[in-house]
Amino acid sequence: MTNDPSKVDCAEFQSNLPDLIGSGQDVRNHPHLQSCELCRALLADLETIAEAARQLFPGVEPPEEVWEHIESAIRKSDRGTGGEPGMASHLQ
Repeated sequence: MTNDPSKVDCAEFQSNLPDLIGSGQDVRNHPHLQSCELCRALLADLETIAEAARQLFPGVEPPEEVWEHIESAIRKSDRGTGGEPGMASHLQ
């Protein structure tokens, strides 16, 4: 990417958009977007698509039995190795 983020063109900005989003920074504050309506619209569309995808696959909390099985497996593992208790002692 160009050293001066305010001077990137649309192609350069868009090609780097996945990395910018993946970095965790707020892409909406990128200098290129201040002057580019096309890229602002693209980002808005991507955010809409991402939100729709999150709604298609909502986070589901596993049943309590899953955590009990995990804790049990950790305890068995700790006893089987004869070592010091690991996570099991923290789960109680």
